[in-house]
Amino acid sequence: MNKYIRYIFIFCAVFFLTVACSNVFPSEQLTSTSESTENLSNKATTEPKNNTEPKNNTLNLWWDKGYNPEEDDALKKLIKKWEQKTGNKVQINFYTLDKRSEKPQRFLQGGVVPDIFMSFKAESTLNPSLAWQGQLVDVTDVIEPVKETYDRGALETAYYYNNVAKKSSYYAVPVHRAALHIYYWKDLLEKTGRTEADIPQDWNAFWQFWLDVGEDLRTKYQQDIYPIGLPMSVEAGDTYQAFEHVLEAYNVKIVDSEGNLLVDEPQVRQGIIQCLDWYTKFYLQGYTPKDAVDWNNAANNHQFINREILTTTNATLSIPAALRNDPDVYRNKLGIVELPNKPNGEPMRHIFLVEQAVIFNDAANPELAKDFLSYIIQPETINTFLKESGRHSPAHKSAYKDSYWTNPEDPHTSEVTKTLTKSKIRPIYPAKSPAYSLILKDNVWGRSLEKIVLDNVTPEAAADEAITRIKEIFAEWGYTNSPK
Repeated sequence: MNKYIRYIFIFCAVFFLTVACSNVFPSEQLTSTSESTENLSNKATTEPKNNTEPKNNTLNLWWDKGYNPEEDDALKKLIKKWEQKTGNKVQINFYTLDKRSEKPQRFLQGGVVPDIFMSFKAESTLNPSLAWQGQLVDVTDVIEPVKETYDRGALETAYYYNNVAKKSSYYAVPVHRAALHIYYWKDLLEKTGRTEADIPQDWNAFWQFWLDVGEDLRTKYQQDIYPIGLPMSVEAGDTYQAFEHVLEAYNVKIVDSEGNLLVDEPQVRQGIIQCLDWYTKFYLQGYTPKDAVDWNNAANNHQFINREILTTTNATLSIPAALRNDPDVYRNKLGIVELPNKPNGEPMRHIFLVEQAVIFNDAANPELAKDFLSYIIQPETINTFLKESGRHSPAHKSAYKDSYWTNPEDPHTSEVTKTLTKSKIRPIYPAKSPAYSLILKDNVWGRSLEKIVLDNVTPEAAADEAITRIKEIFAEWGYTNSPK
């Protein structure tokens, strides 16, 4: 009976993930403090309203659609408190992960902007270029009062160069952050007679370990499961996030710390080839699901929770958040581990991502937007919001004084905290290289991977195509191909 109940729970978890992540999920709109949260959640629009005209005390937000209901509920609760405190109103449009970059950009091109835009992918694919083009409001006055409470690295990701104003400043407000980890099924590992203590820290041994576990499950226990769930598609941001870690593992630098492009250097080209070859072998040898080339950002979550794959990468706590209501699965069956040491034996430098909120120059209510952002990034306010939403980690170092983030009884939250506070980390790419954000937006790495596994292109040819595309993007931004 307990086993039956657990299967029902897992089915429900997958269902809610599917609803939260579906690319046809409608945007929601909060319109008035007089309506209940239930009524607010039923208000729906298919397109954002034109925000070029002032709306008095109504703030227009475009915001991430949460993976789980708790995320959206936490935001609505925070908004209600601000509305009650200030007497202002909030209108919000939620976008799903796979739509939040494309649709907003189409509206921006048409001159329609919100007061605040908030997206997890935008930190790496949109905000740097918007700041460079002079489309964002300088938010230094929002950040300065709480600057010392922020993690320094997280804050640096919001320090962009404005090529119109010819200055660097804070053009985004960090709200929370995340770091990529490997999730695995601990109970299936133990089924083969192994424990988490047996997981190697050597790069090659680490990945072979999961292949061996998968082989034992298949041959000894007749369990049909793919051992490696690496994203392969152009559509999924998970793909470039995972591949960027492989580049880091092999010490392949596409740009230097000043934003200069390095792809003309022979060792960089060879490094890209090596990483493409390493990444695609799992797929070509049948260790990764064939439909990984079609995954959206939620698909690896779904297949993992369905136990179709033994391991997968994930940059947030969305997987454990979907399983949190089953304590046995959450604590005892779901495993989490950092990426292993680099192939040369050095400790891995983990890449973190920061979700940022920005205010557009053409926003109808920029001062109201600043007031709202100033409110939510107060240490106590943002800490409460993140705990209630359950998927992201703090960008404020002060939050880690709260034992919630380090409690060993929560193996997933505490492991991510350990990575962000004790391991070697870096942002996904320097703020000095806004052109690189367009490489990620175009998912150059995903395109290269697909060429290899679907079109039988060699890693060498795929690398050369990627380098050509990267150089084209940088040339459009006036960057040289190599350091002067």
